[in-house]
Amino acid sequence: MSSDPWGRVDETGTVYVRTADGEKVVGSWQAGTPEEALAYFERKYEGIVVEIGLLERRVRTTDLSAKDASTAIDHLRTQVDEHHAVGDLDALRVRLDKLVTTVDSRREERKVQKAKQTDEARAAKDALVVEAEQLAQSDQWRSAGERLRALVDIWKGLPRLDRKSDDELWHRFSHARSAFSKRRKAHFASLDAQREDARKVKEKLVAEAESLSKSTDWGPTAARYRELMTDWKAAGRAQRESEDDLWNRFRGAQDVFFAARGEVFAERDAEQVENLKLKEELADEAEKLVPITDLKTARAAFRSLNERWEAIGHVPRDARPRVEGRMHSVERAIQEAEEGEWRRTNPEARARAAGLTGQLQAAVDKLREQIDAARAAGNNAKADKLARELEGRQALLDQALKGLEEFGG
Repeated sequence: MSSDPWGRVDETGTVYVRTADGEKVVGSWQAGTPEEALAYFERKYEGIVVEIGLLERRVRTTDLSAKDASTAIDHLRTQVDEHHAVGDLDALRVRLDKLVTTVDSRREERKVQKAKQTDEARAAKDALVVEAEQLAQSDQWRSAGERLRALVDIWKGLPRLDRKSDDELWHRFSHARSAFSKRRKAHFASLDAQREDARKVKEKLVAEAESLSKSTDWGPTAARYRELMTDWKAAGRAQRESEDDLWNRFRGAQDVFFAARGEVFAERDAEQVENLKLKEELADEAEKLVPITDLKTARAAFRSLNERWEAIGHVPRDARPRVEGRMHSVERAIQEAEEGEWRRTNPEARARAAGLTGQLQAAVDKLREQIDAARAAGNNAKADKLARELEGRQALLDQALKGLEEFGG
């Protein structure tokens, strides 16, 4: 019979290990000497010691999950409890018990941390919802639309809450964005209606201007043209495709009349030369507005310049196309800036893009729910298959959201 402080081998080849509860049978050894038997089972003990040491280090230095750590501890405890090794098994149980305490403490810490993160995410999403609901009432279509898009990006970067809370907050957030989009769409629809009304008014003004172009009743006709110009400005802008044509006809009719009057009043040439000098100075000021960097400021400045322009009076006929062309170029730059803003905030195209994004978002949300349900049911194969499908849908959604950013909402 052979023995050491932690085990022995009896005359039948049975190997025993000593524990606090007495001797436990380790196994039977018939393949060699008792010393070899003890050495074999001592090596198995050392193997368990190494595994416990590695697990202790992983728990201490990595982000090993509590679940995985508990599984590993149970596996090692089973090896210790089965007594298939010779050594201080009681000491190993103590180390495993300490590991359990450490893992439990880590689990509680992470639970507290997760609760804190959830509270912070809830507060952040509450703040986003409140801001979105305030923006929904704004008339600053471009800046409010850009901010709402930024809020969506911030929302996507926040952790999800429990489904009920997250869905309720998202519903309010989404409703605010939809309300803003509807108001903006109604605004631009009203603007379209106003432009159509302006076109009809300007058609009548053009007809009258053309009917007066051959008049030789200089004073009253000139006064009437001034009234028509006032009415033209008050009518507002027509649609882009109509505005230029109507203006050319309106201005052309006036040009015919005033050219004829200019020939009759040739003695006013000196005055018109002075007018030309003043208008060239105004054209110099107007050209400094280009390129347009601040549409609102440029529009107000040009309106002021144009009022001073109209107050000056006529210039020599041969200089008129040149000096008026300079002002018209500036006006066209402002109009193009306005049209650019309109295109960026086109409600119909935005609505189509938003609709596609909404459908893809719904599909992504549904797949996530199905994945959660499959995992909860233990059907990981189905969950993995759905997860692969989710990757494709998410990629499409990301593309749609990127496209949506090109619009003003």
